[in-house]
Amino acid sequence: MSDATLHSTTQDPDDFAVQIADQVESFLVAVTEIAKGDEPDSAVPFLLLQLSQLLLAGGRLGAHADFLPEERYEPDLGPEPDVDELRERYATLLAPVDVYSEVFDPYEPRTAPVPARISDGLADIVADLRHGMAHYREGRTAEALWWWQFSYFSNWGTTASAALRALQSLVVHVRLNQPLPALDGLDTDQDLADESLDEEAGRVMAEEIGAPLGMRPVR
Repeated sequence: MSDATLHSTTQDPDDFAVQIADQVESFLVAVTEIAKGDEPDSAVPFLLLQLSQLLLAGGRLGAHADFLPEERYEPDLGPEPDVDELRERYATLLAPVDVYSEVFDPYEPRTAPVPARISDGLADIVADLRHGMAHYREGRTAEALWWWQFSYFSNWGTTASAALRALQSLVVHVRLNQPLPALDGLDTDQDLADESLDEEAGRVMAEEIGAPLGMRPVR
């Protein structure tokens, strides 16, 4: 979507809200296109790039003073767009590496890793960002910034960070030609508090996923 359709011609392109909205819209368009699977060989590198850029916007929101909505109650946006199709597309596209282990709070002592899915995370992030974008397109800039900032702290910021770390780890394994332990026997409905992820995981060599996901090991 062009700036002409996303923003009013009277808005300053240097305005904070305009810049955040541009980054959000860019991410939404990109992850929707990647999910189509037209370029599966580039999926992981593109997602790594898009999440990195989105987290720059999140960092700016996190460092900014608290935004406050203009209205006491959030205006009704109607039905939320469905993200299940996007989730399913990414689950298929990333099937060999979709599940990874994550620690929710690195400052909480003795927190056990839990399984998570990149596909679930991307769908959740998109849902949060679309909600704010709906306010922005209706001209409720303060409401959009409040929502993007609040949901950055409460959900999409940590979700994007975790997914980015998983993708970064995947790139490292493949590019350095290191064997990758795959979570073949692991799923997100399992409790890993008393189990080791290494014991649960199977073994898949990096070259087995490198080709379909667009990466080649360093020789």
